[in-house]
Parts: sequence; C-alpha cells; structure tokens
Amino acid sequence: MIEIGEKIDNRYRVTGRIAHGGMADVYEAFDVVLHKTVALKIMREDMMDNPKNVERFEHECIASASLNNPNIVKVFGHGTVDGRPYMANEYVDGRTLRDKLNLVSGHNLSPQEACQVMLQLTEGVSYIHEHGLLHRDLKPDNLFYLPDGSVKITDFGISSKIGEKTSGDAITGTVYYCAPEILMGEPANVASDIYSMGIIFFEILTGTIPFDGATPEDVAIAQIKKHFPEPSKYLASIPKSLDKIIVKACRKRPEERYANAFLMREDILKAFADKDNFKEKKGLLARLFGFK
Repeated sequence: MIEIGEKIDNRYRVTGRIAHGGMADVYEAFDVVLHKTVALKIMREDMMDNPKNVERFEHECIASASLNNPNIVKVFGHGTVDGRPYMANEYVDGRTLRDKLNLVSGHNLSPQEACQVMLQLTEGVSYIHEHGLLHRDLKPDNLFYLPDGSVKITDFGISSKIGEKTSGDAITGTVYYCAPEILMGEPANVASDIYSMGIIFFEILTGTIPFDGATPEDVAIAQIKKHFPEPSKYLASIPKSLDKIIVKACRKRPEERYANAFLMREDILKAFADKDNFKEKKGLLARLFGFK
C-alpha cells in the first residue's frame, strides 16, 4: 500500500492520490530531481498475477519513454516499487477527451474545435509514426484534453513497432475505433491508426460513432462490411470538406486511406483555413426572410 508522504526510488515523494484505474493506481508526486509535480502510475497488486498485464505495463513504460512531443504525455522515468512496475508521467491538469464530450451538449464539439483537436492529434501521431511506432489504441479515452484546448496522447500499452507482426489484439471497448483489417486478424499498420483517427474525428463532430451494435461482434462486422456514412448526414452543419477527410481516413482498404498522418493533417489545415467552412448555415426560410 502506497502511503502519502512515501518516497519512491528516493526520487518521487507521494503527495496525493489521483485515481484508481483498471490496471494501475495513479498518484500525485513531487520529483525531487526535476523539481516538478508528476503523475506516478503504479501497477495494481491484484493485476500482477497475470504475466500479460505486467508485460503490457512494462511495454508501455518503455515505448512512452522514447517519445518527446508536446501532444504526447511525457514519461520522465520508470522502475519498480514493492515488486510492482511504475512510471512517472508528466502531470496533466485536464480531463480526457471522452470526459469533455460527456460534458457538452450533444456530446460533440463545434467544427472549429474538432479541427483544433485533430490538428494536434495528427501532429502527435505523425511524430509517433516517424519514430517507428504504432499506437493501436487511439480513442477519446486515451487523449487528454486540457483547459487551454491542448491535446495529449496517452496509453501505449498495446503499441508496437511499425512492421512488427501483430494480430488478435482487437479488444472489447476498442472495436468501435478499430480498422477492418485488424478485426480480420491482419497486422496493424500506419493506416490502422489513420482509421482510428477518422473515427475519432467523426465522433467529436457528430456526438456519435459510425457503427454500433448489440455486441462487439456486431460492431466488428459493421466495421468490415457496412458503408461508412458521411458525418454531415448526422449533422447538416458539418462542412463537406470535413466529410471528405473522414471518409478517406476510414476507407475499408488500408491503401485507399491517407498514406500518413501528415497528409491527413495537411487536408485538415486547408479545411480549417477556409472560413467559408465555418459560416453559420441558414435554412431556406431564414435565407428568404432574414430569420435568425
């Protein structure tokens, strides 16, 4: 049991408890070396019985520690305490993007806000890919949304190296953001992360996901077989230029999607720069009679 005031590895002084998660407990701590507050993520003792849990946690520590980008939660160090692995993360004073969506009316962002989120997400993912990694679990729950609108990517628990053979890692709860090829047991690739970003873009614009079902299997079948809907069919105020970006990112065939996150970001930048995309759309009566 970690006590408030306890010092971990003679470096991190625990100052408070932040959260009790599915895999780990998160504490606020003061790093006496860097002289800053950090979030200390320590694997729960009851999760240690399963070697796969330990492997995933340790993998996340190593993968995250190799990255340094403003749109990725920074890892300052990692080790073990009482036989349990831990990592010291950048302290993020904000909610997840999922929390943000849950708090707003309609559970969606304005097109301008959505573009700002996606510009940061594509920037972070482009950096991840340039450093030879795939995230493989991009979703609103794994994105921090700070009060100033900044976005930071977290949770590299199932990340992998580009080109590494991976299969069978589509897990319940992630199937809504999972690319068709992953659901068919094929290895993950850059296009798989692109697909997940397209689903996130769709959700933050519309307040819903493109495919749902009674079971994860139903959702998986829909991801593989069903036509991908245009977001503007759900919300007419969504610019057509954003429709095109999302539909391209979510093509069934990986080779038909954006070749990389940078190209997706470039298209979002162009759409964001066109102010006509964000003018308030008025109905026929409003245009004829000047109604607001």
